[in-house]
Amino acid sequence: MSFHRIYVDARVGDTPLVDRICGRVDAPVVTVENEKAVFRSVSASEDPIAFGKQVLFLTRNKGRFVRPCPGTRHYTCCLYEILHIGTYCTLDCSYCILQTYFHPPVLQFFVNQADMVADLDRLFSRGGRHRIGTGEFTDSLIWEPWTGLSHEIVPRFAAQTGSVLELKTKTIAIESLENLHHNRKTIVAWSMNTPRVIQTEERRTASLDQRLSAAARAESWGYPLAFHFDPMIIYDGCIDEYLGVIDQIFSRVSAQNIVWISLGTFRFMPSLKPIIQHRFETSKIVYGEFITGLDGKMRYFKPLRIALYRAMVQRIRDYAPDGMVYFCMEDDEVWKKSTGYVPAEQGGLPAMLDRRAEMICGLDG
Repeated sequence: MSFHRIYVDARVGDTPLVDRICGRVDAPVVTVENEKAVFRSVSASEDPIAFGKQVLFLTRNKGRFVRPCPGTRHYTCCLYEILHIGTYCTLDCSYCILQTYFHPPVLQFFVNQADMVADLDRLFSRGGRHRIGTGEFTDSLIWEPWTGLSHEIVPRFAAQTGSVLELKTKTIAIESLENLHHNRKTIVAWSMNTPRVIQTEERRTASLDQRLSAAARAESWGYPLAFHFDPMIIYDGCIDEYLGVIDQIFSRVSAQNIVWISLGTFRFMPSLKPIIQHRFETSKIVYGEFITGLDGKMRYFKPLRIALYRAMVQRIRDYAPDGMVYFCMEDDEVWKKSTGYVPAEQGGLPAMLDRRAEMICGLDG
């Protein structure tokens, strides 16, 4: 990925990390007093969403680095936590909510890593179990070529036993993970989709084969793995194609090393529809059979979701009868009709995921 310009917040301009990043990126560097100049430059472009992916703003996180995932009370939430390392993404997926989440969208990386470390240390000292990911507001591994962030956080998670770190990506930027001491407390995870969806809706991402090859390499280095089918797109023939992806996963990596697999279908706020129509003119994903969900998002008609989920759950169970499959933001009816149980019958979804992390990653607490 090339950049038009790097903006550096004057308050962090003298940090070694800023020098290192600027030395690795071939782009003009401009120091600014605050983010307003950066936001103005992006907003003034013809396509702020695309332009923002080529403007790198090195700044500081003014709030907490560790924060709860923004779930919704209307659907079953896993109580995931976010390590907020930056915002936005260099990849370009048609369905990405980040196109409307940030105003304007700007690729920001937070360089005040001492504050990040302090937040993590406080979390670890409190004890308890925590599942923490960096891939909620960005892709976890797009930053690796410039920042080497994994060298800072992976060994830190390895030195404790109560929390796991999940790095979720659509890339193959895993080289920096190879020789790190991880103690199986870092889960390397891939967002998955069918080859058709990857080709038509996920610009600048790795192919399915590339993702699976990277997963096999990460497993050979001792990392536990996870896979996330979210968002799944419903189209003619989609069930057979998604089942084919499951077949490929279990032919390439060990079922016993997969911590969990999540499933979720395409859902979107109405404000995203015109953006997809404008930026991805050939995309058909917004023309499915949708209803308005309890959270105000457009969702596929429930029987369509359940039919896809049931097929996926059964195929995963064929390979991994004791594996962990869960749904992202679905209700008890969907759980019951797709899996035969609801999370409350097994202690709740957070407890189910914690037990799985204990089993595969050696989590305690």
